[in-house]
Amino acid sequence: MKKRVTFFLASNSGAPVRQITIPKAAIGIIGGLAMLGLLTVGIVFVDYLNIRKKSMQVQQLSHEITTQNYELAGQRSKIKEFAENINTLKAKLSNLNQFEQKIRIIANIEKDSDARNVFGVGGSIPNDIDTGISLEERHNAMLREMHSQLDILDAAFIRQEESFSSLLDYLEDKRRLLASTPAIRPMNGGWVTSRFEYRKSPFTGRREFHHGLDIAARMGTPIMASADGVVIYSGRKGSLGYAIIIDHGHGMITRYGHLHECLKKRGEHVKREDIIGTVGNTGLSTGPHLHYEIRINGVPVNPEKYIIN
Repeated sequence: MKKRVTFFLASNSGAPVRQITIPKAAIGIIGGLAMLGLLTVGIVFVDYLNIRKKSMQVQQLSHEITTQNYELAGQRSKIKEFAENINTLKAKLSNLNQFEQKIRIIANIEKDSDARNVFGVGGSIPNDIDTGISLEERHNAMLREMHSQLDILDAAFIRQEESFSSLLDYLEDKRRLLASTPAIRPMNGGWVTSRFEYRKSPFTGRREFHHGLDIAARMGTPIMASADGVVIYSGRKGSLGYAIIIDHGHGMITRYGHLHECLKKRGEHVKREDIIGTVGNTGLSTGPHLHYEIRINGVPVNPEKYIIN
């Protein structure tokens, strides 16, 4: 006889007690199915949790990829902008070099024979970087080209700086030379009574060469230095009477004679248009006037050729 299990079901409502009889084998099957169901639910739940976790990881990775793509796009945009700046710098450096050449032509200044072009051997400016290429395909190629051209620009800027430095030194020497070149009339007003030429001496009556310029003016009229220099003599000097002599460098000196008074002492530095003395009638003189001389390497030259005002 098969083993059975009887269940009595009672209700608190007063209904008759019900009786259910189930074979033991059926109970085992039902229990097994229940365990299998629970196990299946557990496995499905675990899978669900794993899928949810992986979904969140995928979302996080997708966000990171999106962020990285955005950053990469920004970096590529910066790279192209940097490449355009390199092209602009090359153009500006080329214009700067052309400007220097114009200055040299105007000032008649030649470069040294061994001076190199600002862009090195050959002298041609490197081709512009193509900023229209796809960085997805040629990212590394553009970076290599940028590094190469930056090296060229570094060297070019150094050469341009050296070239401008030599040009400025030359122009500074020229400026000093111009400032030290007697170029103005040594007084305002007055009139020339004797030029740089042969004349009849007012004292001996003989024909002699007059080595300067005589400018007659009222007694006490201010006398100016005709260029920058250093006073190397101030005081009485033979037939010149009271005189001042200024050394302007470059082998040039100026002499101012027959002064009423000397207002600068030996060793003083003077600038062009500085008042150095006043018109007088000292020394071998027939009336108030200034005797003005320019000498280059000891040789008298015509002062009127140097007066530009």
